Formats: sequence, C-alpha cells, structure tokens
Amino acid sequence: PSKKKLCFKAAKEHNIPEDLSKVLENKVMERALDLYYVNMSVVEMMCLDDADREGIVSQSVSSHSDLIPGVYEGGLKIWECTFDLIDFFSEAEIHFTNKSVLDLGCGAGLLGIVALKGKAGKVHFQDYNSTVIDEITLPNAVANCVDEGSWTGSGGDRKTHEPPLKKPKKAECSPDALTKCRFFSGEWSEVSQLLLSSNKPFSKYDIILTSETIYNPDYYSALHDTLAKLLDKNGHVYLASKAHYFGVGGGIHLFEKFVEERKVFRTSIVKIIDKGLQRYIMEMAFKDSS
Repeated sequence: PSKKKLCFKAAKEHNIPEDLSKVLENKVMERALDLYYVNMSVVEMMCLDDADREGIVSQSVSSHSDLIPGVYEGGLKIWECTFDLIDFFSEAEIHFTNKSVLDLGCGAGLLGIVALKGKAGKVHFQDYNSTVIDEITLPNAVANCVDEGSWTGSGGDRKTHEPPLKKPKKAECSPDALTKCRFFSGEWSEVSQLLLSSNKPFSKYDIILTSETIYNPDYYSALHDTLAKLLDKNGHVYLASKAHYFGVGGGIHLFEKFVEERKVFRTSIVKIIDKGLQRYIMEMAFKDSS
C-alpha cells in the first residue's frame, strides 16, 4: 500500500441522549433478521436539509458515490457482508455473553447490536463519520433496546419486511443495555488513541467485528495497527469482505497477505460465500495467543 498521507478525522465520543424518543424522531424503521434499522433514504433526505453537519450526504449524492476517501466512508449503506457475518455468528455458535465487543467501521451498527442481543458485557461502535453515528448507528441501537410500542408513537414509523406482529414485540434488550454501549466517530488510529489515553477505565476487546472495511489498501496499516492495539491478547477479530473491490483495489487476499507479512496475527478463512463475486469471512487472532 502506498504511503499517501491520509487525512485524519479527529475522534470524538457521542453521548446517548437522556430522552431516547428524541433519537428516533422522524425516523422510519425497517426490520430484517429480527433487527430494526433506520431507512437510509429517509435519513439522506433529512440530512440534505440540515441534519448533516459534515455535508457527507450532499457530497455522496452529487458525486454518485458510496465512498469519498477521507470524507465519507460508506456508512449510509448496509453492505451485504454484514449479513454474511450475522449468519456466521449463529452457524459457528459465536458466543457474546459477557464479552467486550467492538463494531469497527460500524455503519448501521447491526453487528454490534447482534452482540448486544447476545448479552455482551460491553459493545462499542465506531464509524468514520459523526453523521452516521448520530443519524443511523445510535437510532438503530436505541430502536433495538426499547419496546417498539414506545417509539412507533413518537414520530418513528416502521416498514417491515416480515408479517406484522399481533402486538408490539418486546425488545430482547432493555434500555439498560444501552448503558453497555459507547459510540465513537473518527479515523481508526485517532479513536484507538482516544480510548487508550482516556481517563475512563478501558479494557481491550475480546471480539472485534468488522465488515467491508478492507476495500482500500491505503487504510490497511491503520486498520492493522488499530486491531493490534485494541484486541485483547486472547481476543478474536471476525472480518467480512468481498474477494475484490473494483475501483479501490482492496480485497481479502491482499489484506491477508498484508497481515501475514507483519507477523502479528494468524489468519484463517472460516467461510466462503460463493454467490456472484465471492465473499469471505476471516478470523484473526494474535500469533502468540492461546
């Protein structure tokens, strides 16, 4: 990967508002795999008005691009490998109970929300863009932790891809689960620095989940260093990716080679999804871990 100077978006932590109904105001929710998530096109329309202080939506719309390196990194869209990883959790019986989990490059945050529903001890969410955290990740976490009845009346609507339920579904996570969550925006190395230098107690993560974050080889070094700094010595990374990302040049084999050359992690491909362009799930752990 080239040594291009990348622009670093400073890290910040986003607090969970006291009034949770405010988070879901004007959001249209959809549902798949028993997870609620905001309808992205409605968010985009709202953001074109004034909700987007970073201006990423207008830039993404005007350039017809899901990625503008260093400006907008794709968090307004749920990428298909996210669902591959969610399927893998149940197939491989990955247990989150009491584990400390990071959803890195979280976008909609569905991976972290699945971990939260799986009784994780703490779940942290990180996305490059603060707009994505405020307008998408946080609302999704809240919607999955409060009773549906309490938000469908507060200006939150729902569109469902499943048959309507006879009565509002009780959330599997209670609002208390949100106390286990923290939300961060900013570039990876900045976020890891914020966590490691914070005066809040910080313990490294047992599990780091990341989907479709290796599309750009320019970011491999920052990603590798972040995983190395934040993963517990016996922790595991689960990474989902396409074989190749046309136009940006990254992909699973290139990243695997990058990781192997650094001799910090051992990697194994734990699942190949052979539909159209091949997709992969890779597990990483420290070479000297038990």
